[in-house]
Amino acid sequence: MNIWSKGMLGEQGYTHPTSKVVDSRLGQWTALGPNVILMESSFNDYSYAAGDNTIIYSEIGKFCSIASHVCINPGNHPMGRVMQHHATYRRAAYGFGDTDDENFFGWRKANKVVIGHDVWIGHGAIVLPGVVIGTGAVVGAGAVVTKDVEPYMIVAGVPAKPIRERFPKDVANKLTEVAWWDWPRHLLEERFADFFDLDVFLEKYCGK
Repeated sequence: MNIWSKGMLGEQGYTHPTSKVVDSRLGQWTALGPNVILMESSFNDYSYAAGDNTIIYSEIGKFCSIASHVCINPGNHPMGRVMQHHATYRRAAYGFGDTDDENFFGWRKANKVVIGHDVWIGHGAIVLPGVVIGTGAVVGAGAVVTKDVEPYMIVAGVPAKPIRERFPKDVANKLTEVAWWDWPRHLLEERFADFFDLDVFLEKYCGK
């Protein structure tokens, strides 16, 4: 049975037994597939990670779709030092000191990744530390995201570059203003059919 089987999801969310959650907050209706590492991060309502993901020091918005093998906020190495091996900052494990280099780890924590709502990140993409991905954006499979991504922008490539806007600016602005991702469950259920038709949705909920 996979995580999309009927009855697997609910307000309490689902975490596969092989996944590891450390000092993180999971929202309602969330799903973590097999072999996901979620560390010191927030993972908000309805978002999912398909499997074999690493998500560290990050804020993930609502309704985000994270494909398998995506890595968010990967580790760096100190290239400016004579030795860039992680023995220089995990020195206690190698017997080079009594403590690790907390300043090095502190930089990565301070440069967390922030991902908005309704973001789709394709298979195998990498999002580097400090990047902000705007609501409604799409990151293509295999992309390496080194810079911030505007809301409702589609990016792809290495390094990731804008391909096109998902919606025209006025439509994106209307969707941002209505903020449907913050609707309570009863409204989502009541209005769910309207999510399949952009024109109907805009007419009903986004004003003139």
